[in-house]
This record gives sequence, C-alpha cells and structure tokens, in this order.
Amino acid sequence: MNKKLYLSILITLLMIALLSCKLTLPRIIEQQEPTPNPTPTHIVVIATPTPLPPEMLEAVDVEEQLVISVYEQASPAVVHIASRVITLSFFWGPIPQEGTGSGFVIDKEGHIVTNNHVVEGADEVHVTLADGTRVPAEVVGTDPYNDLVVIRIDVPSAKLHPIELGSSADLRVGQRAIAIGNPFGLDRTLTTGVISSLGRPLEVESGRVIYNVIQTDAAINPGNSGGPLLDSQGRVIGVNTAIRTGAENIGFAVPVDTVKRVVPELIEKGRYRHPWLGILGYSIDPELTQSLGLPVEKGILVARIYRGSPAAKAGLRGGNREVIVGNRRILAGGDIILAIDGRPVENHEDLTVYLETETQVGQVVELTILRGGREMSIEVELGEVPEGL
Repeated sequence: MNKKLYLSILITLLMIALLSCKLTLPRIIEQQEPTPNPTPTHIVVIATPTPLPPEMLEAVDVEEQLVISVYEQASPAVVHIASRVITLSFFWGPIPQEGTGSGFVIDKEGHIVTNNHVVEGADEVHVTLADGTRVPAEVVGTDPYNDLVVIRIDVPSAKLHPIELGSSADLRVGQRAIAIGNPFGLDRTLTTGVISSLGRPLEVESGRVIYNVIQTDAAINPGNSGGPLLDSQGRVIGVNTAIRTGAENIGFAVPVDTVKRVVPELIEKGRYRHPWLGILGYSIDPELTQSLGLPVEKGILVARIYRGSPAAKAGLRGGNREVIVGNRRILAGGDIILAIDGRPVENHEDLTVYLETETQVGQVVELTILRGGREMSIEVELGEVPEGL
C-alpha cells in the first residue's frame, strides 16, 4: 500500500475516534449559587391630614364654649360640705368620723341645698365656698323621704352666688346633663353626659321611694352627693344623690321640681309634710276582677280606712267581708278608686306618685269612685302622713 495513502487513512481513523470520544464524555454542569430572597421594599405612605371644614370647627368650638360658660356661671354657687359625726366605740369611746359632699347656694340669705344623707346625724357641718372661705353651717330643715336638706351659713351676701333653678317637667332623654361637685374631695369637678332616662323610682335607705328621679350617665362619684345637675343654660335640673352600685355611668338625681316643692317648706317649717289620704287598698288585676266579680279591671279596691284620716272624714268606705283569692285573704266590698282629679288610677302606685309629686297637705282633691256599681265623686282634703308610717 502506498505509504502516503496509509498515513492518510490512519489520520482519518484517529480523527473519527477522537470525535467519537468527545461525544460520549459526561456533561459537566456548573453549580450555580442559590438566588437569595429579594429584600422586601418598604412602602412608605405619607398621609396629609385633611383639615376639618370651618363650619365643623365652629360647631366644636361652640360646644366647648357652652360647657365652659355653664361652668363659669354655676361653679361659684357650688360648695364643699364637710360633716362630722361622733360615734361611740366600746373600747375607744367617742370617735369622730368625717364625711364630705356637695351643695349649692340658692339665695342671698345663705341657704344651701344638699342631700339629707350628707349631713344626717352630724354634730358639726362646715361649708367651703368657691373662694375658699370655710364657715360653720346650721341645719334649717330636713326631708329624709326625698333625701333633701337645707342648711344655712352666715357670710356677707357678696360672697354668695345663688344658682338658677330650672324645671324637670319638660326634660327629654338625650338632653345634655352637666354635673358639678366634689368627688373624692376634688373641689368643683365638672363632668358631662346626657339624661339617660326619666321618671325612675329610687328607693332610699329609709325604705321610702323618691319618684320621677332623673337617670344620667354624667360621672357621679362619692362626694358628688348634693351637687347640682345642670342643663345647657346652667340651670339646676336635679340634685345628684345616688349611683348604681357595681355599674358605671348610672347616676340618679332628685328632680328640681321636687326641690322647688319641698325646699320652701323646709325653710319655713323645718320639715316637709307629705300628703296623706289615709287608706289601705289592693291594686286591681284580672285575677282579682274575676275572683270577686268586679265591674272593672283597673283601679284600687279600698280595704281599710284609717280612723280620723282624710278619707274617713270624706266618707270613703273600706271592705266589709273577708274572702280568699288564690293564697291570700283580702277584705272585699269597699269603694273602688278609679281616678284622682280626673287622672285615671290603674294601681296603688299611680295614686301614691300623684299624691307625692302633684299635691300638698291641705289641698282638696277629687276622687272618682265606684260604689255599689255606681260611679260618684268625693272631695277629700289631704292630711299629713303621721309619724311612723
């Protein structure tokens, strides 16, 4: 074989072999670095506050100015009352105990209205005026049933700033209520809220009930007792007297119409005479109507008449026979009271509320009664509730 041809074939074979090896070599893959998680980009939002419209700012300003005005007008009349009661201890003998409350000046003669429980049983009572003057006070008249008392201080009239009394007859739920007093000894503290409810009955420690009490969510705390509850014009609409134990923002005030009815008599006579009819009776309900065959389903069935009472003098008649209704023994056969001064009487509470809130001792009222199936009217001159009743 030609030598050149041989070399040519050999070179060709070697090239084919090399190409074959290159194609079969394993493929080497380079390991790449893991891609890191991208760093989150913080988004910053720049908020530009939008100013309130001028009319809204004006309304807010008016609201603030109103409350400020009420405080400046009424707070000079609010006083701090400190009372001292001497109690006897078996081991230590006489021990003085002090209490505090609030009150408000009502005239230039130095008369101050507060709660009866603020000064009840006190041996000494002192009043601190808005200007810091501290003077002793004397008790002028008390009405424990309505938790009201009038005390008096002897100071120059220039130091006295009487507060205006408003009306509680036309109050509305939701109306603004402003309280000023001395809670926990913090003189002339103002709190605001609204009238939460009206016409509440409030039982006091004596067991008597104060009617038509105002409920408010204006903060009332120990020391506020006796202070004024005010309307938007700075007029007294009630006397702060109690809070609901265990509840927040539930306070009660004696209505100012009660104050206006009671206080003049406390100043004049030293006590308030509560009107009295002099009967005992049962509130008529469907069970009583059905059991006794009564011609009405509402009213008061008169059971007993107190001897010498206004009702006895007017000729009202009580029960004349005993009957059993359910599990109770009652007196039947007496007059049935249907109305007083034209106002329907559905139950005993209606009669009591009317007598207490709308009448006075010596006033003549007209009772509409049912006797023997015949409706008739009887006039009664109200007397005074006897002591012990």
